[in-house]
Amino acid sequence: MWVEALEHAVEKTRRNIDKFGDLFPWTGLDGGDYKRSDHQDWTEGFWSGLLWLSYEASGDPVFRDAAVRTVHSFRRRLETFKVLDHHDIGFLYLPSAVAWWMLEGEEDARALGLQAADTLLKRWRPAGGYIQAWGPAGDPKNGGRIIIDCLLNIPLLYWAYEKTGNQQYRDVAVAHAEKSRRYLVRGDDSSYHTFYFNQENGEPVGGGTHQGYHDGSTWTRGQAWGIYGFILSYKYTKNPVYLEASRRMAAYFISRLPEDQVTYWDFDVPVEAGTPRDSSATAIACCGMLELVGCLPEGDPDRERFERAVFRCMKSLTENYLTSDDPDAEGLLRHGSYHVRGGMSPDDFVIWGDYFYMEALMRLVRGVPGYWYERA
Repeated sequence: MWVEALEHAVEKTRRNIDKFGDLFPWTGLDGGDYKRSDHQDWTEGFWSGLLWLSYEASGDPVFRDAAVRTVHSFRRRLETFKVLDHHDIGFLYLPSAVAWWMLEGEEDARALGLQAADTLLKRWRPAGGYIQAWGPAGDPKNGGRIIIDCLLNIPLLYWAYEKTGNQQYRDVAVAHAEKSRRYLVRGDDSSYHTFYFNQENGEPVGGGTHQGYHDGSTWTRGQAWGIYGFILSYKYTKNPVYLEASRRMAAYFISRLPEDQVTYWDFDVPVEAGTPRDSSATAIACCGMLELVGCLPEGDPDRERFERAVFRCMKSLTENYLTSDDPDAEGLLRHGSYHVRGGMSPDDFVIWGDYFYMEALMRLVRGVPGYWYERA
């Protein structure tokens, strides 16, 4: 099943190269097409990542050439600081520039990744002790905000530390990971999407949400970011508190899966006919759990528990959500959601869902991880 699904993903990505040209798929439109972006959002790196994964899966240079072209565009984006006043720098530059470095040792790509890490570092707010998610320093609405998504962006800082030995990269990443663990993860192992701090002294103000059902609910994609993000912090630091945070968030996630093993957009939303799913949250969680399994010792009962959960989730995604029956559909996974409360693509293709689904397939078929840390 996984081999055929991976072949489908590679071939759909191949067909999309000419369709997308120099633009980047983002979220879905009616009729099976993707909206295109010219570096206007946080999502462009996932198309680059799909191209690199397809190149690894197939060896076909058409994917490499297309991926390299995207990296050149990311260089121009950084030079002009185009839509970069946010923390999603890791989402943009790890699956693009850093992936090129990891696969081929391209020095220009390494340099670009380090420049991107410097850009992310500028979002560190020393008075508050966190990386600000959105907007300029001192912003009255967002100046004290962190969000759980940042756990997948700080690996860029860990990576930069390993490449340069500059301790500031690591110190900031660890400080932010610890702040996230203490304030975004609740006592029952669920999570806030966002948390606010006093900008002047870092004192906690309170948790909330931007994309979840309500402030006290658990947005499923946020929970998935936590599973994957904390195990990545563990891989870089070897601090067992991050392994434990990932383990506990994974247990919460799988204990609340619906019958078909693919999450709705929030764990606390009332489920009725038409309640949107988020297939992307399930794909992200699968990648995180596969990473987690690899970090657990032999004999740990959670290894088998999480592996079985991944197989169930991936089986449902492949059998019930994959577009293998529709050659004209540009996306891989149906029923992803972006921002349900905001009315933005509540039930669509989403490019990050496609990327993480393919990353999970590459892990299952080839034992190949994504581009969030340097491979051995």
